[in-house]
Amino acid sequence: MIERDIRPELLAAAAEYPVVTIMGPRQSGKTTLVRSAFPHKPYFSLEYPDVRAAAEADPRAFLGQAPDGAILDEVQRLPELLSYIQGLVDEAGRPGMFILTGGHQPRLHEAISQSLAGRTAMLTLWPFSLSELRRYGRDWRAFDLVVKGFFPRVHEEGLEPRRFFNGYLQTYVERDVRALINLRDLSQFQRFLTLLAGRVGQVVNLSSLSNDVGVSATTIRSWLSVLKASYVVFELPSFHANVRKRVVKSPKIYFTDVGLAAFLLGIRTEEQAARDPLRGSLYENLVIADVVKGALNRGIRPEVYFYRDSHGNEVDLLIREGGRLVPVEIKSASTFSPDFLKGLERFRALGLEGVAPGAVLYDGAERFAIKGVRAFNPLRAGDLWETLTEGEGS
Repeated sequence: MIERDIRPELLAAAAEYPVVTIMGPRQSGKTTLVRSAFPHKPYFSLEYPDVRAAAEADPRAFLGQAPDGAILDEVQRLPELLSYIQGLVDEAGRPGMFILTGGHQPRLHEAISQSLAGRTAMLTLWPFSLSELRRYGRDWRAFDLVVKGFFPRVHEEGLEPRRFFNGYLQTYVERDVRALINLRDLSQFQRFLTLLAGRVGQVVNLSSLSNDVGVSATTIRSWLSVLKASYVVFELPSFHANVRKRVVKSPKIYFTDVGLAAFLLGIRTEEQAARDPLRGSLYENLVIADVVKGALNRGIRPEVYFYRDSHGNEVDLLIREGGRLVPVEIKSASTFSPDFLKGLERFRALGLEGVAPGAVLYDGAERFAIKGVRAFNPLRAGDLWETLTEGEGS
């Protein structure tokens, strides 16, 4: 088991707040993380029916088993418990009493807002980052990771990705989705997921998806909200602040784990991934998700965007941090080309304040600077968030 990058932030948060809540996708490693970080705390999983029944029948007696606090896993299964936790932490007035984990479901979010506002630190754990995977000591290749994805069990237990994602998808659709929406036709939703994977890295077009799936645009919007709430996909918003050009304002869509997108597309091998027409979009998904992980692991809610104007000028990723705006181009090619700089140059020509020279992330071996722009392979750099926002390790 490797140490997770978020651990220092988790321990620091527990030293300040009476409750720490860790959200994230199913099987991202939340349980393993909290049990290793707080080995002496009593542990209860509300996923187990008997534990949940006991907590529901007599919440005070249930929590009375752990007067100094506990780890409560999968707390979205019984969000009503949070109001009782509020009373306990208010009475005790001590930091680090309860560590909660859960999936971001509407009832849980509402319960946290009502009962634990100001009492809990909120952290988000996604699957492994590139910097975490390097602790295995392997020289990873981008399209191998596109197929394998970043879920901890795939790497720690050497699982075959196809079987893992098949089971993951079945569990997710049959349990999480049905808990969130009244889904009559599972096959329609699964078709929607597959079509969404085919649009990874593209601007969201609800009408197009609606026509292809055969449901209303309102339903598509609702389904997208479910996927975002359960951390299956995330949106990259468009950057249009202070830009005096007509720009695309709809967000782009990416998968929290690129391996799931590859699975949905029927990509089973590294060679397939490297040849697929969507190789560039999948590589982009891998890199942008890793930048987001780097921020989340520091307890930062990242301000990340893309830019595209009506003439097709585009920058794949913009990071706003520390008063600067860092433009980033992402290319799956293994050979650097000066053409990779064009998008960055056009963006800087807009004359916005605080724009850094930026970076080009590509799949080659060489790393260098040209016209102030750093070019390097993200798989061979340090932590991407730190490298791009603080200029270290480049």
